[in-house]
Amino acid sequence: MAHWHTRREAMQNSSNHTDSMLSELLLTEMTRLGRTDKQPLHRQLYEAIRRSIIDGKIGAGDRLPSSRELTADLGLSRNTVIAAVSQLVVEGYLESHVGSGTFVKNSVPKTYGNRRPIVEAAVGTLSARGHALASSYCATELEVQPFSSGIADFSAFPVALWQRLQNKHWRMAYPDMLDYSDAGGYAPLRRALADYLRVFRSVPLQAEQIIITSGTQQSLALCAHMLADHGDTVWLEDPAYWGATKVFMAAGLHTHPVAVDQEGIAPTATDEVMAPRLIYVTPSHQYPTGEVMSLVRRHLVLELAHKHQAWVLEDDYDSEFRFSGPPISSLTGLDSGERVLYMGSFSKVLYPGLKLGYLVVPPRLVSAFGQAHYDLNRPGQLLLQAALAEFIEMGHFASALRRARQSYAERRRCLLAALQPCLGPAAYITGAEQGLHLCLRLAPDADDRTLAAQLAQVGLTVRPLSAYCLRRQDARGLVIGYGYTPLADIERCGPFLTRTLMAALAQGQKASRKR
Repeated sequence: MAHWHTRREAMQNSSNHTDSMLSELLLTEMTRLGRTDKQPLHRQLYEAIRRSIIDGKIGAGDRLPSSRELTADLGLSRNTVIAAVSQLVVEGYLESHVGSGTFVKNSVPKTYGNRRPIVEAAVGTLSARGHALASSYCATELEVQPFSSGIADFSAFPVALWQRLQNKHWRMAYPDMLDYSDAGGYAPLRRALADYLRVFRSVPLQAEQIIITSGTQQSLALCAHMLADHGDTVWLEDPAYWGATKVFMAAGLHTHPVAVDQEGIAPTATDEVMAPRLIYVTPSHQYPTGEVMSLVRRHLVLELAHKHQAWVLEDDYDSEFRFSGPPISSLTGLDSGERVLYMGSFSKVLYPGLKLGYLVVPPRLVSAFGQAHYDLNRPGQLLLQAALAEFIEMGHFASALRRARQSYAERRRCLLAALQPCLGPAAYITGAEQGLHLCLRLAPDADDRTLAAQLAQVGLTVRPLSAYCLRRQDARGLVIGYGYTPLADIERCGPFLTRTLMAALAQGQKASRKR
């Protein structure tokens, strides 16, 4: 028995020594990454582990230290560690065994020595457009995330009910439900959507005008291919939504930035020199500033579209979450010339991975768009669409929206209260009346990129407003997301965010005075 205890202690000591070495390796890699990488801490840890696996520094079958051990060894929060490790499990780098731990999978490809990583080696083989798409306006740098790192909170969504509806439709699936969809989508879902949009968004339409897509990106791509030719000009709001920018780049369009002010997009005679074929706008909650387009500007956009025979693409990405002020009607509702295409998705109300959206096209475009969508995208997911149609028809969508709105309103209130000490002549908030993010606007000479990087070093994810700008140099601020962030995290991290911000702003002002 004594011999067994001695052997077990030796094995434990060996395991502890290995864990310590792995932790030291990851700490070194994170320190190196932190000097050049502006990602939040959970992304830095994710990259440190991923690169160590790919480079062969951590071998197939190696056991990672537990989340508790990594938390202690690396000086990180446990949520940060869990978020990084969970992502690597999802992506297939790691596998977890209950009771045994987390291990490197045997199937992960590696690059050794001085060989370049596969992605870097591939850049030289890309087209000029491919290189631009891979290296600019990247989602990893611009997508608004919950500002406190950790596991995203989707508790407002009724997961069990949703699973039952999907299982029901799988059990009763007819053969044609497993085929492609050549009718623009599942008819009951299109009818339910038409009823919803007519009542709540003042969109005048018939169900036949709705095309079910895989989300806003696909809706935008379809519009770009059907309504514009290579080299045509698209007007974009500046600051801009990164996703739209990438879609139009991929379609070979010329992007022309038009500055946004407190009334939304503000085109001038100078902009009209670059006559648009497409005008992309987010009028109800400009992305990312949150400004609402005024009625005067809405009429101006429609007049310019008529004048230049352009098409307006209205992205109504988060209109369901209006927390204060009167409801804002759609731009489409003002359009008597049928030059506006309206789009939205279910990602905010339900969950991002659902990947179902919709595009409303004018009657004269229905046939052409339906045919092109079928030819280009081979749409399907009819069983998922059937479950969603029943979800809406039985009132579950309205209930889920109501719960989500209440939940996010409380998180918004908590974040606004925490940010209050930051506000003053040099800092104010826009966009807090709607959506799942707000924008803390700063003075035009503020270094918002450095501020965002400093916050990332302490585990807080915000985005610098200037990073969304296409041409203008005067927009500075921080885009702060609170969607999917647990209320407890906002209560805990909100004051810390404010204190860190105030200290950084004071330091910046002091340095500015010295200059």
